[in-house]
Amino acid sequence: MDDETIASRLSRIATNWELLAGAREAGTSDAWLPLFRRYQGAAYRYLLGAVRDPDAADDLFQDFAVRVVQGAFRGANPQRGRFRDYLKSALFHLIVDHQKRRRKRPWSLNQECHEPQVQVEETPSADAEFLHSWRDELLARAWAALENAERTGGLPYYTILKLRTENTELSSAEMAAELNRRLGSEPAFTETSVRKALQRARAKYADYLLDEVTHSLHGFRLDELEQELIDLGLLDYCRAALNRHLGRT
Repeated sequence: MDDETIASRLSRIATNWELLAGAREAGTSDAWLPLFRRYQGAAYRYLLGAVRDPDAADDLFQDFAVRVVQGAFRGANPQRGRFRDYLKSALFHLIVDHQKRRRKRPWSLNQECHEPQVQVEETPSADAEFLHSWRDELLARAWAALENAERTGGLPYYTILKLRTENTELSSAEMAAELNRRLGSEPAFTETSVRKALQRARAKYADYLLDEVTHSLHGFRLDELEQELIDLGLLDYCRAALNRHLGRT
């Protein structure tokens, strides 16, 4: 399932999440509630990868959202560890409970079949699956930020970088011609200006990606930010942005 489809399904099933969150009494806030809501896409991606059934993933996500806004995780302290580790643990137990219920349920021959579900266990491969879901969500959010900046009057960095990502075989001259066709740019793009714009687009995307990683750490130390980028396999891409962030030369 691609990012656009995931975003569409999240938008459709998030109604109860928003209503419940808005209805909570003052003074019952969860320290991690903003992060749960910000990175709900990572939760949904992981659930979908585990159960291999979009409808079941929808139901599990709704169950998870209800638990969050009703304060099931209120006792968690975001200063005691990374948010993504806590989220992974919470989702793991939710999936295990789901699989236990399925094993107890009688099977109907008329029941619609989906690809067999993955048996979730706390193993290195399960950790890798969650890390992949988490990384995909960070990347998707950075793309969304880049697109929003362009839509609200910024330079067309999203269009430029998306064109390059989806058409790696295009030469600079071909990219310039396609961008001029799409954007009607004045002055028109040239081979040289396309290369410069692409460099700036990549730098801007890396800045947004670094912002997302920083937000996800919730009160990070600088050494933790660099280690998190290493763990996610994003340090090489974000190295220049990190150096700017840290004031390095």
